[in-house]
Amino acid sequence: MDTTLARTLPPDCVAVVRAGTLDTPAPAGVDPDALRALGFTGRLDELAVLPPGAPGDPVAVVVGMGAPADGVGPTEVRRAAAVGVRAVRERAVVALDLADVVSDDADRLAALEAAAEGAALGAYRFRRYKKPGDPGVTQVVVLGTGGKRAADAVARGTRIGEAQCLVRDLVNEPGGALTPEVFAEVAVEVAEREDLQISVMGLDDIVEAGLGGVLGVNKGSTHPPRVVILAYEPPNPRNTLALVGKGITFDTGGLSLKSPEPMMTMKCDMAGAAAVLGAFSVFGVAGVRSRVLGFLPLTDNMVSGDATRPGDVLRMRNGTTVEVLNTDAEGRLILADALCLASEEEPDAIVDLATLTGAVEIALGPGVAGLMGNNRSWTDQLLEAAGRAGEQVWELPLPPEYTRWLESDVADLRNITKVRAAGSITAAQFLANFVGEGIPWAHLDIAATAWSNETRGTHVPGGTGFGVRTLVELARTFKRPR
Repeated sequence: MDTTLARTLPPDCVAVVRAGTLDTPAPAGVDPDALRALGFTGRLDELAVLPPGAPGDPVAVVVGMGAPADGVGPTEVRRAAAVGVRAVRERAVVALDLADVVSDDADRLAALEAAAEGAALGAYRFRRYKKPGDPGVTQVVVLGTGGKRAADAVARGTRIGEAQCLVRDLVNEPGGALTPEVFAEVAVEVAEREDLQISVMGLDDIVEAGLGGVLGVNKGSTHPPRVVILAYEPPNPRNTLALVGKGITFDTGGLSLKSPEPMMTMKCDMAGAAAVLGAFSVFGVAGVRSRVLGFLPLTDNMVSGDATRPGDVLRMRNGTTVEVLNTDAEGRLILADALCLASEEEPDAIVDLATLTGAVEIALGPGVAGLMGNNRSWTDQLLEAAGRAGEQVWELPLPPEYTRWLESDVADLRNITKVRAAGSITAAQFLANFVGEGIPWAHLDIAATAWSNETRGTHVPGGTGFGVRTLVELARTFKRPR
C-alpha cells in the first residue's frame, strides 16, 4: 500500500475519511444536517457514510472520536484512521483528513504519523489462504501541510504500521506453516533488508550452549528449535537495551495437554518474539540511537513418545535446575535460557514480552498487558513509553513472600506454583531467577493483548501487533535506569 502526504485530494480518490467528536460531530467540509439525518453523534468508533455530493465526488466517511479527556491526540487519530479506512477498504484510493482535529501545532506531526499508521492497520487483511479477491486499498493520501518533516512523519507512521502488520501476519500464520525454521528465515530476511546483525543458533549450537529449557520444550517436536539473536548497531550508541521475546510457534500444552478450544488460537504463542522482530524492523526509521539486542527462542510445544514428562528436571543455561510439573507452563522455560543469554551481554536494561499466562486476562481484561519488574526507574520508563505509544499497560507487584510457592523438593525451582493464586506474578518471579544480578529487568505479559477475538478500534480478529509501538518508543527514548 502506497501512503503519501498531499495538500489536496487526488483526482482518483473514491473515499475521504474525516472525524468528529461528541462536542463537534460535523467536521469541516461535511453537512451537519446530513449527519444528523443519519443519527451521527460522534460516539467513539461511530461511523457515518455519506454518498457523493455530486457525480465524481468521493464518498465521505465520518468517524466518531467520542470526547477524549485530554483532547484529541495521536492515539485518537490512529484509531479513527483505522476505523475509517477499514470501513472503505474495498476501495482503491482513500484520503485521510484528520490532522486538523489536533489543536496543538506541536502535535500535528505526530497526528500525521498516527494517521498513516492507522491507515495501515485499518487496511490490513490476512488473505494468504483465501481465494483471490479485490486488492483492497492500494493508495492512501494523508491530507496535510508541511515540508520534509511532515512527509517523513507520514513515511515513519506507514513503516510502524507495516511493522505491526508483519507481526499480525506471523501470528496469523498456521503453526504447521510457521515452524521455528521458517520464523528464523523471516528474521534473516528482515535483518538483511534493515541492515541488522543476526545469528541463528541451530540444534547443535543450542545443545552446546546448554539451553536446557529450549531443549526440554522442544523434546516432543519433529521440528528442531532455533534461537535468533539480533543486533541493531547505530553509530556511537549511548547505551545498550536487550529485548527478549517468547517464540512458541504452536502450543499443544505438551503432555499436560490443552483442551480443544484453548488450543485453537495457540499459533499466537510466538507473539512476543514477533513483536520484538517487528520493532527491530523499524528501529532505523524511528531514529533509535541506542544499541539494541534481541533474543528470540523458537520452538513448538508438541506431544510425542519422548516429550518432556511432568516431574522431569531440566538444567537451564545458568545452571539452575527446574522441576517441570506442568508442560503447559513452557514459555517461562525457553525465556529462562534467553534471559541468561541476554544477561551475559551485560546490557543496561532488559525487557521481555511473552504470551505467558491466562491469569493476566483474568486480572486485567483483554485490552491491557501486565507489567512486572525489578527496578522502579525502569518500569516507570516502560509505562511512560507505553502511554505515549497508546498501548495499555498496568503494573503488578512482585511480593517477595510469593517466591516460596516456586520451591521444589527435588530441584532449585518448580515451573508452576503450589497454589492457584497470582499466576502472572509468580510466572514473572520465576523469570527473575534468570536475570543477571543488578540488571534492570521488566516483563510484559501480553497474553491478553496479542490476539483479538473481535473488530474494535485498530484491531481485527487475529493477531494485533501489540508491543511494537511500545518497544519502538522505549528504544527511541531509552535512558540507562537509575
